Amino acid sequence: MRLKKGSFLWYLYLDKIYCLLSVRNVKALAEYFHILDVHGKNTLNDVLFYHFLHHVTDLKKAQINIVFDMLDWNAVGEIGFEQFYMLVCMLLAHENHLEGQFMYRHSRPVFDLLDLKGDLRIGAKNFGMYRFLFNIHKQELKDLFHDFDVTGDNLLNYQEFKLYTIIYIDKLQRRQKTEEKEKEERTRSLYWKRKCHMK
Repeated sequence: MRLKKGSFLWYLYLDKIYCLLSVRNVKALAEYFHILDVHGKNTLNDVLFYHFLHHVTDLKKAQINIVFDMLDWNAVGEIGFEQFYMLVCMLLAHENHLEGQFMYRHSRPVFDLLDLKGDLRIGAKNFGMYRFLFNIHKQELKDLFHDFDVTGDNLLNYQEFKLYTIIYIDKLQRRQKTEEKEKEERTRSLYWKRKCHMK
């Protein structure tokens, strides 16, 4: 999934630590939402939602419908600004490769969105339907349920999901530190090679 260049969302800044928009960006997004809301009901129906996502992303129609159904958790056929804001933050997190950070920072709302039946558990099938939003590959999803389904019921409760996000972000931070250290060592090595060569 990619954001289309030149779309309104392309110009919004997502904080890399908290995965939230600034107040200025939220105000701009609210104005954009009101422009999209041609019926003046402070909601977007499935048709408006489809055209919005089709305009700003490369998602297919089936994927857009799946996302709409996920956000329309009370099945009224519309989403409000709160769900729209959550979606935009998810899209920006995906575009900036911050999907894990987003799930970590917003684990409860993400869990609630993925808990389609409202029974406080996420099944592999449900999670699999939305894995494209979080850039999770099939094997990663299998590993997630294998490694973090402590109760063994092939469902993740919130504590198991939260544990996954904590360990995922910890692995990510370790990998980033290792990459930074390697880059620093390469830079230092290059510096000394140049310095020795100049002599």
